[in-house]
Amino acid sequence: MRSLSILLILVGALVLGACGKKATTVPEGTGSTAVEGGETAGAQGEGQVGEGRDLPGASGSPTGGPAGVANVIYFDFDRSDIRPEYASLINSHAKYLAGSSAVRIRVEGHTDERGSREYNIALAERRAQAVRRALMLQGAGDAQLTTVSYGEERPAAVGSDESAYGQNRRVELIYGR
Repeated sequence: MRSLSILLILVGALVLGACGKKATTVPEGTGSTAVEGGETAGAQGEGQVGEGRDLPGASGSPTGGPAGVANVIYFDFDRSDIRPEYASLINSHAKYLAGSSAVRIRVEGHTDERGSREYNIALAERRAQAVRRALMLQGAGDAQLTTVSYGEERPAAVGSDESAYGQNRRVELIYGR
């Protein structure tokens, strides 16, 4: 009898955990256009929620890495695979890291607010690990990279619309000292 109760609780938890995971599409122009200085079009200004500059180990410049190259990689809803348009961005950062063995970066995974806290932490970790693997395949050293999963805890944009969601589904490359 006790096993049946535990089984019913587990099934209920799985059903509730799967709620609210309907697929959506990202409208064009949702924060994926890189502009000079490492910011992205449509991103919040300096010092906004989610900015990496005030975090321990963050460099003073927006990217700290290759000049003129964005440091944010955006993802589709509920996905951790890197979109093809970010291949050159990852390649630029990897080459920079390969040429500067003393440079370290923190690969920070983020999600939008949809989904449970636990699910979002795991998804953000998968996103950070995907970017980490891509950087290492292009020449960055294992010791240069650390990953952190913030899930939904550090949004880049506040709001419950697709524009904010699109800006929050990201991995940030934060250069340290």
